Amino acid sequence: MPAITADTLTLPRLPELPEAATAWRKVHKVVRAAKFLEGEGFQVRRPFPSLDLAMADPFLLLDHMGAVEYGPGEAKGAPWHPHRGFETVTYMIDGAMQHTDSIGGGGLITDGSTQWMTAGQGILHNEVPPQDLVAAGGLFHGVQLWVNLPRALKLVQPRYQDIAATSASLIASDDGGALVRIIAGELDGHAGPGSTYSPITYLHATVSPGARLAMPWPRDFNALVYVLSGEGTVGPESRPLAEGHLAVLTAGEALTLQAAPTPTPWEILILGGRPINEPVARYGPFVMNTRQELSQAFDDYQAGRLGQIPATHLSPADDQS
Repeated sequence: MPAITADTLTLPRLPELPEAATAWRKVHKVVRAAKFLEGEGFQVRRPFPSLDLAMADPFLLLDHMGAVEYGPGEAKGAPWHPHRGFETVTYMIDGAMQHTDSIGGGGLITDGSTQWMTAGQGILHNEVPPQDLVAAGGLFHGVQLWVNLPRALKLVQPRYQDIAATSASLIASDDGGALVRIIAGELDGHAGPGSTYSPITYLHATVSPGARLAMPWPRDFNALVYVLSGEGTVGPESRPLAEGHLAVLTAGEALTLQAAPTPTPWEILILGGRPINEPVARYGPFVMNTRQELSQAFDDYQAGRLGQIPATHLSPADDQS
């Protein structure tokens, strides 16, 4: 995985937590990601919202794209579509994705970089593989996370954050056996570069075979662990967790995880946030608080009030419509 890496022996270390005196979070539930086709027909693995939304709040959706080795002409994307009422966070681990939007934002996301799009009051965008990847094929592996916005911020101005791989804050486990990339939020006083409206923490950890990763975690945040690749265990009860599975953890003040003694590292996402605890009305690309607001979003989209596809990006089919 070409996501940013470093010598863990040179990084700040997480504290060593006392075993008996620490309120470790246990595993409440394990969810296996279901498979779906998105956009022009690319497959994703989606562990939620198949589970109860309240268990993931403020997160709405997690799509694991790949890892897949595309042949020439096989790479697919998601053509122009609208969003309102939430944020999309696209983290590319291998390969590349090109974003373009109706307000002039977007760009190329590649090899460990992140693009954070706040749809807010409304935006149109597309997500497509760059032409060189389409022509030649290649490895593609990424994750898209949807983060809800509270009622008071549903209609904020759209914005983009381009987070380079080298911008992520790096920290090591207490013994140096795990590397943690902080994309957003804080871990033991170390802050990631992502600016968030909803208080969250978003981490990508590489845990060496057999190594343990223990970390403090805010008591008012929930905690989710999703496996990108490899195998390991979660919680003081050592619940097994393999690729494509998500663990939802109970309340507590710290997390403990351990990679299996396999030849390859355990690659995991660790997510948590302070629940918004508001009604959620969602349909397709819109996430609001009420059905009436959903209807208004569709009306605004049909009337062109969420933006227009830039003329330079119109296809013949778009132009005819």
